[in-house]
Amino acid sequence: MTSPSQERQVKSSPVKDKSKAVKSKSKKTSQERQVNKSKSKRDNSQRRQVQAIQVKETSPTTVCYMISALGITAGAHRLWCHRSYKASLPLRIFLGVANSMAFQNDIFEWARDHRVHHKYSESDADPHNAKRGFFFSHIGWLLVRKHPDVIEKGRKLDLKDLTSDSVVRFQRKFYKPSVVVMCFLVPTLVPWYFWGESLLVSYFVPSLLRYTLVLNATWLVNSAAHMWGNRPYDKHINPRENRFVALSALGEGFHNYHHTFPYDYATSEFGCRVNLTTFFIDSMCFLGLASDPKRVSRELIQTRIQRTGDGTHRG
Repeated sequence: MTSPSQERQVKSSPVKDKSKAVKSKSKKTSQERQVNKSKSKRDNSQRRQVQAIQVKETSPTTVCYMISALGITAGAHRLWCHRSYKASLPLRIFLGVANSMAFQNDIFEWARDHRVHHKYSESDADPHNAKRGFFFSHIGWLLVRKHPDVIEKGRKLDLKDLTSDSVVRFQRKFYKPSVVVMCFLVPTLVPWYFWGESLLVSYFVPSLLRYTLVLNATWLVNSAAHMWGNRPYDKHINPRENRFVALSALGEGFHNYHHTFPYDYATSEFGCRVNLTTFFIDSMCFLGLASDPKRVSRELIQTRIQRTGDGTHRG
């Protein structure tokens, strides 16, 4: 027989077991919470590190992309090739430096070839004749010797405005060292020094990747913008309105308009819309660093649309 005290012990034992189980569960849950907190802290720190790396990479890459692209669009193209606006000496120096960062031939050679392209568009005298196919007009023309007609017609152009420009002459004389410094050294060393980025990442992202992107954005104007898109201003020529090219090349994709009215500083009927280069030039005019931007009248545009457009114009 069991005594009353033994019965009380037997009856109370399940309660003790339950309390022990509850305590062990609470310990486990608290441990799990601590583990989850530590995991979340690690995840958050990793996210912050990734975000910091992304900022360190994208910020200098974007800045270098914009500067080098403007060296082509606002500099070699709209200023020196077409003389569509006037720029003060400080602005011309900036655009000359930016053009060296772009590394797409010096200003003199770029402007000369582009003038030949406009005057003899899509003929053998066109340096990147789009009738020879996408690959040739995009990059192939740089991999072969120039057609004799390109050289011959280029020699006949009046380039006195370029040879008399001190910035153009200086950049042409010191083009190779300026390219080494601006296209490769500056985009590599600045993120490394100011952002704490590694030299390897700085070299491959803000320098090489950015350079490759700007090259292809410029080449798309010669290839894609001569093949795909509408022709609302002149259906008799191949250059097209291509918004993707306009976006990537800072406004240079409104190519049917540009070949119809090459002296318009905006290269587009719609001003700053999808056209960061026009916004840049307008800003320089506001600051007094640029002046006399040439523009086509609304009446002339409408007359040309009705006379030679393909009917796709949307005002």
